[in-house]
Amino acid sequence: MRDIQYFEGPHITVHPGAGNTSNDGWERLLKNIAPNALHDSSARYDAPKCDEATRVEVTDEIMEWIQNRDAPQPLLCMTGAAGAGKSALQQTIAERCTRLDILSAAFFCSSTDPTRNTVAFIVPTIAYQIGLKHRIFRSSVAAAVEHDPKIFSRSLQSQMDVLIVRPFESLRRSHGFDTNTFPYVILIDGLDECIGKYSPPLHSTPADPDDRRQAEDRQAELLSALKNSIVDNNFPFRIFIASRPEWAIHTALKPGGYLRQVAYHIELSDKYDASGDMRRYLQRRFEDIGLQIGDSQWFSEDAIETLVQAASGQFVYVATVYKYISERRSSPAERLQVVLTWTPHKGQV
Repeated sequence: MRDIQYFEGPHITVHPGAGNTSNDGWERLLKNIAPNALHDSSARYDAPKCDEATRVEVTDEIMEWIQNRDAPQPLLCMTGAAGAGKSALQQTIAERCTRLDILSAAFFCSSTDPTRNTVAFIVPTIAYQIGLKHRIFRSSVAAAVEHDPKIFSRSLQSQMDVLIVRPFESLRRSHGFDTNTFPYVILIDGLDECIGKYSPPLHSTPADPDDRRQAEDRQAELLSALKNSIVDNNFPFRIFIASRPEWAIHTALKPGGYLRQVAYHIELSDKYDASGDMRRYLQRRFEDIGLQIGDSQWFSEDAIETLVQAASGQFVYVATVYKYISERRSSPAERLQVVLTWTPHKGQV
């Protein structure tokens, strides 16, 4: 027996029967998602995340916000410069939320991936992940897509309403729905990397002012749709967005901006000094290399300090240095010396 569907204007009501969801609608959805954007995607194998005992303060602050479901702000926006460690923090939070069984959906943007450098795939991909966890939600989404196969070409607001808001309302009305056990965390990383139309990796930032403006408008459209559809409807989601402080999110968060009152804002700045974390990261990783090569004295504390100072608060620097030094077919000591030769020492800059 198929699910019974009632179509009333733009609204779709699904009463689950004994059968499965509409395969046609769900299959159409699958053609409009970005599998590479999932936190555990094979395309993101060995994605950067916070090393043990690093970024503890900010990670604890984020998790406290996530788990305090009575907090008045359902949206968290974390901004910081490129290389500040936003994606590593998002990956760490995604894995923690997965272990706690509270992760509803995640989308990791990337300017070099044509399925992840546009906002076009974000709403369908979120709907897909929620649908995997809830049969009624999935049935509603499938019915909605079958009713309107062109939903993916409509505005983000319309997509949000049809693929997330109404299916969630159906789920919430269903017998046995429990807010306390519902996976409620939605993560979006790298909003600033949604640059609009795809560009080759070497030209991943729109050079044309019109292209940049269009990309910023689409980012703002997503933020507005999230607020209008999820935040304003008082849905039990906690949404965590990370981005460089570019125009779209900066405008929304500034005094008078439409997210100012509903968003908890974390700025990765001097408040979260990452120097200690970087020292611990390099110390632990260099000690691991020492075990592999049988020489625990291959590096010095002065070398670590020089690298930390050269990083200027950018965690991506020390992560890149470690990746270069740990190349398995090379001498780590020689590669470390190469990096130190390139690196200005204290008093030289």
